[in-house]
Amino acid sequence: MPSMLDCLIVGGGPAGLTAAIYLARYRRNALVVDEAKSRCAWIPNSHNLAGFTGGIRGTDLLARIRAQAENYGACIEAGSVATLKRLPGGRGFRAGLGDGREIDAASVLLATGVIDGQPRMSYLYEAMQRGLIRVCPICDGYEVIDRRIAVLGHGAQAVGEARFIRTYSPYVTLLTLGEPMVLPMEERGELDAAGIAVIEEPVTAVAAGEDMSTRLTLENGHILDFDTLYSALGITARSGLAERLGAAMNEDGRLVVDRHQCSSIPGFYAAGDVVSTLNQIAVAMGEAAMAATAIHNVLRNRD
Repeated sequence: MPSMLDCLIVGGGPAGLTAAIYLARYRRNALVVDEAKSRCAWIPNSHNLAGFTGGIRGTDLLARIRAQAENYGACIEAGSVATLKRLPGGRGFRAGLGDGREIDAASVLLATGVIDGQPRMSYLYEAMQRGLIRVCPICDGYEVIDRRIAVLGHGAQAVGEARFIRTYSPYVTLLTLGEPMVLPMEERGELDAAGIAVIEEPVTAVAAGEDMSTRLTLENGHILDFDTLYSALGITARSGLAERLGAAMNEDGRLVVDRHQCSSIPGFYAAGDVVSTLNQIAVAMGEAAMAATAIHNVLRNRD
């Protein structure tokens, strides 16, 4: 490994791995440090990624992109980046890895994504793989047309998601999990007019129902069966490194970047869900392509 990398890529999801493909083909020395925490790995079958007419499992997609990157010589390591600081004189960045090593890089691409707020369920991953729990109606709302759907959440995001999903099914219920739903009368009326039920009773038990459904038991003893649960409990950006570096972020903790995916700090780029953008694989890949090309051009001019 050279004493100074052209680029350190933090995160091995669709954005980070796509950037690795581009940088390898640009003949740049780049290293991907991957904690294996990509939310893409939770996708049971993605149907809206162009080119995969039958859909593709998230883990399979990651394996394909990784193999393509390695085919061009990209270096990908399992690990974590614990610290990141700028070198004097704008000469790049120094990253402290979880194993104690330090790596210098002329540029850094942050592709760490976000973490979805999830209900506390003992079989969460299995339920998501079976399509009983979902997190992205943009990704898979088409697959739940006319199904019985529960949206879990109690904030503005949950209300917006329930109204969005209503375009796919008339059987939508908003479950606040015991939290009070404080809404202006106008918004509450809009939910009622759309036929979206709001239940503020706590859920005390979750079990498998008949015909691949999910059965929820409320605190008052009522039992509700749903075909799909959508978690709308918010997201947390994995942007701690950027925050400590002083990069500009929005109120949700996601990075603000320019049209080349560069943050407010020269040489520090970001792509994918950690950016204030649409949380979609295709978008993450496109942002990665733009970031990698910008990094290459800046280095080319420097060289």
